[in-house]
Amino acid sequence: MEVFKRLQQQVTFVVGLYPFLTLNKKSLIQSQIGMVARSSILSASISYVVSLLGLLPTWLSSAIARQLIVKSWSSTAIDAACSHLLQYHTVRNALFLAMTEFTELSKEPDWSFMKKKQDQIAFLFGTDDHWGPLSVFEVISRRVPGIALSLEEEGHTHAFSCTKAGSIWVARYVAALTRSQIPNL
Repeated sequence: MEVFKRLQQQVTFVVGLYPFLTLNKKSLIQSQIGMVARSSILSASISYVVSLLGLLPTWLSSAIARQLIVKSWSSTAIDAACSHLLQYHTVRNALFLAMTEFTELSKEPDWSFMKKKQDQIAFLFGTDDHWGPLSVFEVISRRVPGIALSLEEEGHTHAFSCTKAGSIWVARYVAALTRSQIPNL
């Protein structure tokens, strides 16, 4: 939304996929990530432990990830994460980004901007997404009643791009939405 505000003349249409627009005070995961991200000691410790996993052969770190963390992710997503993300500085940077996002997203969304640009904005929410919970879907529908809101009920998560089925479903959704919103495309 911030990029849209800054570049209004260059943006035709914005699709927010499983949008993280504001903090979800009911999310235990957000609370835990926020606690780690705000603590320099915890952030460094987690980054160090993750980087140790990155020292393992990719096949072993992938097997561990598949068993412990991301059973639904595609092999390609798991392999990419294990071969590229398990580095100290990558994790530290991600936690720094989380800290700054959590600071910014603790503020109220800019409802007046969304109302003003509602014909150029669409949001897709998932039914079980702690980053973009249904409570935010409901608030947006009340605060900006004309905005395009959709609810994905296929079971894809906020990490839709880590599964082939989720990637295909969301790509088709965005393509159809874009065609309907921008007829000359």
